[in-house]
Amino acid sequence: MRAPDFWDRKTDGVLPTLLRPLGCMMAGLAALRQKRAHPFTAPVPVLCVGNLVAGGAGKTPVALDIVARLKARGKSVQVLMRGYGGTEIGPLCVDPLNHDADQVGDEALLLAEIAPTWVSRDRALGAKAAVDAGAEVLVLDDGFQNHTLHKDLSLLVIDGGYGFGNGRVIPAGPLRETVANGLQRADAVILLGADEADVWGRVQRAGFKQVPVLRATLQPAKDAQDLTGKSVFAFAGIGRPQKFFDTLSRLGCKLVGCKAFDDHHPYQDGEIDTILRDAAGAAVVTTTKDHVRLSARHRAQVRAVAVTLTWKNEQDIESLLDRLLKGDAGG
Repeated sequence: MRAPDFWDRKTDGVLPTLLRPLGCMMAGLAALRQKRAHPFTAPVPVLCVGNLVAGGAGKTPVALDIVARLKARGKSVQVLMRGYGGTEIGPLCVDPLNHDADQVGDEALLLAEIAPTWVSRDRALGAKAAVDAGAEVLVLDDGFQNHTLHKDLSLLVIDGGYGFGNGRVIPAGPLRETVANGLQRADAVILLGADEADVWGRVQRAGFKQVPVLRATLQPAKDAQDLTGKSVFAFAGIGRPQKFFDTLSRLGCKLVGCKAFDDHHPYQDGEIDTILRDAAGAAVVTTTKDHVRLSARHRAQVRAVAVTLTWKNEQDIESLLDRLLKGDAGG
């Protein structure tokens, strides 16, 4: 599903106003689920990388970075996720050679390249399976609104350009729950990119001055530098495709065409054949999440452009990981 335009507007309109009662009901149900939950406590530290809005905020690049940091500390880290977009119920340990995005979802395939990754609709069962398989630390990619598993450290990822959208709860806006309710459970906020949406101010004005705000940016990986100055045709089916197109423009690419699809779009061969034809010889590029959803034939014809996370102050995230591993995270 592609997010409606009015979710991003900063002023009230007819649709957000009409849908506001439904949003209030959804917020109430989210709070009720949280109150009634009896979460399973895993015998190992659990770190959750989540967000408050529907659609992409940059969770997966953050999770990839944190997994790499935990591995560098010598920890046996495993990833747990729902496997959004996939058909597998789990618990299932993802095998990138034998599973595809239709089965386990695109994010699971990316994370499975660097650490054992489990998809499980039941997070508690998934956690137990991962621990039985030798996990010393669990990283949840998403799951902030899932209350069946206790989190020792919860990080909220927020896109600095989008923020909280229009500030309304689904369907009146993009929020999965109210900002105040989410910040109440967050141990830290990770703000990606320039704070165009005044996220820092919103957090402060909401009365959560004690919540640390870590700053980071997403940049094209070094192996994408050769695209500078070249003609490219870009397509993406992520939460906000324009972010990817803007990244390519900043890289210095000459965009001869852009095609946006819905988030987690299941690509058909005919769609990619059309894009390859329309590119007329220009390099055809997409995100790493989109690339794993292509057929093997098209993966060979389309280039994946990876992004890497750069922290403003690496010590901030390292300090949080110290807390997690010492057992004194907020939880």
